[in-house]
Parts: sequence; structure tokens; C-alpha cells
Amino acid sequence: MITLYLVRHGETLWNVEGKMQGWNDSPLTEKGIRQAQKLGERLKNINFDVIYSSPIGRALKTAELVKGFKNTPLVLDDGLKEIKLGPWEGKSIQELKEEEPEQFNNFWHEPHLYYFQGAETFKDVRERTHKAIDSILSRNKDKKVLIVTHTIALKSIMSKFEHRPIKNLWAPPRIHQTSLTVVKIDDDNNCEIIKYADTSHLDEVKRDNITAV
Repeated sequence: MITLYLVRHGETLWNVEGKMQGWNDSPLTEKGIRQAQKLGERLKNINFDVIYSSPIGRALKTAELVKGFKNTPLVLDDGLKEIKLGPWEGKSIQELKEEEPEQFNNFWHEPHLYYFQGAETFKDVRERTHKAIDSILSRNKDKKVLIVTHTIALKSIMSKFEHRPIKNLWAPPRIHQTSLTVVKIDDDNNCEIIKYADTSHLDEVKRDNITAV
């Protein structure tokens, strides 16, 4: 049995400003740092065998804060990156609503139809993240593994365990900042979702419908 603890990064500056990040990056806010610290406190008694993180700064910083002073190995994995948004990166939600209304709508409401030149599709992200998870599962039998990643990457990973099609990727639950998802997988690849996007370690959670990724 392997147990995966899947986490989204903490709040960033561009999350607050409503800008799309993708493979680009912005720093954690003071709130984002507190979120990661609170999650670290929640998980302090779990002896993780290894931590895997997206190499993008906001995820890596979150992983480091959750890790704290433990000697747990921290491995960077490109397969855990957020969706690559290409020309959309650094643009605000309002700009994209006005400039690319059809694909903006597809991105948030019809993800199986989303396509933009220079960017990844949701199918690309699903294939990349599933490959990364298969590798992690094969190398970590009977271990506790912490994975720090991003909204769409985490949703894509969970689609593997839920058998969820891409067109339903945005269906609840919402992946809030530093939310915790726990999945147990046995040697026959049977899985049990123990927690999904749990935020009980946070004082408050933003409830808006659309946020930057």
C-alpha cells in the first residue's frame, strides 16, 4: 500500500491580482506562506518517505515550508508542473475574457475543447501527470509520499483515480490553496480516496467561481 498526500501550492501574488501563471511564476504572499506553514503543522507527525514537487517556484516554496526541518528527500519532477499557458501567462482574467472569449470559456467550462497555440491542452497535462504518477507509484511501494503541485495538475492526477473524463475536470471539489488530498493505492492499483481538497487547517477559504492558475 502506498499513500499519496497531494497538495496545491499556497496563495501567490498573481493569484491575488487575477493573473494566469502556468509555467510562469510569482512569489507566495504572506498569506500563502502562512497557509503552507499551517499545512506543515497539520502534517508534522507524518513521516513522509519522500516529497515530490513541481519545480515551479510557488510549488517548491510550499514544499519547503511544509517539509520544515525534516530530512525528508525532496525531488523535483517536471511532470508535476501546471498547465503551460504560453501567451496567456501573465495576463489577467479580464484581459483574456475580452481578447479570447471562446477559448477562455472553453478553458473554464469546456476543457476538452480548449486549444491555444503555444500552450498545452488539458489532454497534454493529463498524459504528463499520469506518467509522473505512474513513475512515483512504481518507485515508492509501501511508502508515504507528499506531492506538491498545482490546480490543473492535481485535478488531472485525480482524474486517473476517479476515472473522470476531461470534459468534467472542473466538477467539484474545488482545489483551494494548500488543500490536502489523500489517496491510498494497493498493489493491485485499487485506490481509496480518503480526503479530497480538505482545508480544515485553514481559517478561511475564498469561494469565488474563477481564479487564476
